Amino acid sequence: MTAPAVEAVLAEHAELELRLADPSVHADPATARKLGRRYSEIGPIVAVAQELSSARADLGTARELAAEDPSFAAEADELAERIPALERRLSELLVPRDPHDGDDVILEIKSGEGGEESALFAGDLARMYLRYAERRGWSTQIMDSVPSDLGGYKDLTVSVRSREPVADGVWSALKFEGGVHRVQRVPVTESQGRIHTSAAGVLVYPDTGEDAEVEIDENDLRVDVFRSSGHGGQSVNTTDSAVRITHLPTGIVVSCQNERSQLQNRARAMEVLRSRLQALAEEEAAAKASDQRRSQVRTVDRSERIRTYNFPENRISDHRVGYKSHNLSSVLDGDLDAVVGALQSAERTETVGK
Repeated sequence: MTAPAVEAVLAEHAELELRLADPSVHADPATARKLGRRYSEIGPIVAVAQELSSARADLGTARELAAEDPSFAAEADELAERIPALERRLSELLVPRDPHDGDDVILEIKSGEGGEESALFAGDLARMYLRYAERRGWSTQIMDSVPSDLGGYKDLTVSVRSREPVADGVWSALKFEGGVHRVQRVPVTESQGRIHTSAAGVLVYPDTGEDAEVEIDENDLRVDVFRSSGHGGQSVNTTDSAVRITHLPTGIVVSCQNERSQLQNRARAMEVLRSRLQALAEEEAAAKASDQRRSQVRTVDRSERIRTYNFPENRISDHRVGYKSHNLSSVLDGDLDAVVGALQSAERTETVGK
C-alpha cells in the first residue's frame, strides 16, 4: 500500500463526485453510466481509507489522553489492534482489478455434439443463467435464438445487465462461464436407460457496446436480413426485421431478431459485434503480453472442458479449481453463488500472488 496510490484514488473519487453532480453529464446516459460504475468501483477504497485515517487520528488522541487518564488505555489498545486489519484491507482493495468487472455481458450458448440432447442441455444452461440473473436482480434479454425441435436451443444469445452501476457487475460473476460444459445423464431420447455424455459451449464477453475501442470498416461487413423464427423454424414475424452481420476479416457472425424493427436489430447487432471484436483484441494483446500464458479461471476458449454436470449423482464439478458439490438440481435452478464464489476466490489468490 502506498500513500500516493491512496491519494490518487481519493482525488479521482472527488472529481467523479463533482462530475456526477453536474446535470449536463446525465444528458449522455452512456457517459453517466460509465462514470457511475467507476465511482462505485473505487467507493470501497475511499471508505476504508477514510476509516483508516480516522482510526489513526483517534489512536493518537487516545494515547495522549491515556498518558493523563489510564481509562483511555483500553481504547488506545483496541484502535492499535484495528489499524493493521484496516491496512491489510486497503492493500487488498488496491490490488489491480479486472477492468471489466463492472461491465454487463453478452452470453452465447451453443449446442455441440450430441444432437437433440446437446440442444436440450443448452436449454438447461440458458435457464440456469436466466434464473441466476433473476436472483441477482439483473435484467436479461434474449437477442437471438435458434430453437431445437424438442424445446432446447441450437444457439442462443442473451444480454445480461445490472440495473444500476456497480463495482462488481455481471462480468465479475459470469466471466468464468466460458468453455465447454459437459453433461452426463440419460437422455429423453434414450430408450435403453443408458447414460450418455454430451456437451454445450458457452462464450461470454463484456458488453462494451458503443464504448468498445474498435473501429469497424463497413466494407468488412456482410449484412443479411431475414424473418424472425420460433421453434421448428416457424416464422413469428411477417417482415424481414431480423439482422445477421458477418465480419468478413474474422468470420464473426452476430444475429439479432428480438428488437421491434430492422433498424433496432441492426444497431444492437453492431453493438454486440463491437463487443466481440473488443474482447478478441484484448485476448490477443493479453496472450502476447504473457507469452501465451493462460489464466487458471479466465479462459473463454470453448475447446476447454471446464465443468461437468452429472445427473445420476446430482453432482456438479468445476475442473479448473477442483470444486465439487452434490446440489446439481439447485445449481440448475440458478443457485450459482457457491460455484462463482470458488472461482472468484481462485482469481483473487492468483492476482495477489502475481
